[in-house]
Amino acid sequence: MSDWLDAVKWDADGLVPAIAQDYQTGRILMMAWMNREALSLTVQENRAIYYSRSRQKLWRKGEESGHVQQLHEVRLDCDADVIVLQVEQIGGIACHTGRESCFYRVWQDGEWVTVDAVLKDPKEIY
Repeated sequence: MSDWLDAVKWDADGLVPAIAQDYQTGRILMMAWMNREALSLTVQENRAIYYSRSRQKLWRKGEESGHVQQLHEVRLDCDADVIVLQVEQIGGIACHTGRESCFYRVWQDGEWVTVDAVLKDPKEIY
């Protein structure tokens, strides 16, 4: 089963960027990193599991917040160096700021404008 993992072009640190996308709406929810183990476990457990570079360990999305990402599909891009996870975001919050998506700022008139509201105060989540 590791042959499919060998097709991924891992960077020098053994990581690949992974984009989580809502499987129904197509909205980009977040970007994180995966190592071989994280990608393998994601498929095995049918939920998003990432590799935390700051903590140097696996991170099961939602392990603290309860906002689990249920896996629907895994895609590999044409260069084999980016993963897209089609997920169902349990609880509707993917971002540690309490928003649906980590991509909540839009470039408008020379500045970044926050366009998405906080759905839940992060203090109540973590």
